[in-house]
Amino acid sequence: MKRAAAVSAAVLACAAGASAIASASGRTAASTAGRAAKVQVSRTSIGDILTTSQGLTVYEFTRDRAGKDSCVKVSGCIQIWPALLTSGKPVAGSGVKSSLLSTTRLPDGASQVTYAGHPLYLYAGDSRPRDTGYVGVSSFGGTWEAVSAAGQGVKASKSSAASGAAPGAW
Repeated sequence: MKRAAAVSAAVLACAAGASAIASASGRTAASTAGRAAKVQVSRTSIGDILTTSQGLTVYEFTRDRAGKDSCVKVSGCIQIWPALLTSGKPVAGSGVKSSLLSTTRLPDGASQVTYAGHPLYLYAGDSRPRDTGYVGVSSFGGTWEAVSAAGQGVKASKSSAASGAAPGAW
């Protein structure tokens, strides 16, 4: 119960900062400025998960269905959980199955990277490579999970959730 309260407070505290990040980028914090997004597998405290080429954790939203981004339809969601965008076909890095990488079209025409049919997101508050403190957060009507190379959701274990969250980082 304490973790849920801390997460809720942290999400509210982060909203202003995430909004500023999104505004500064002119689109979303995940904008790729004309380059194809590269997704790779990185070793983290919760296991091997998908990350960007910069090592930022990639998330799936349990509320999404059939390759459709539902975050874009929820007020404030995309500012905190920006879509992982790409210009062109996404690139499979080390450990990633290229056959599972694809894209889905967002309402504004942008291409969001998908993996095994799951639209992929970043967390606007992540600033360190392989940060998993936000895995398992429930917000905007779903849960945000990391993604394995097999395309499955990876939940934070209770021990990693307790030690991985950095309340000041929200």
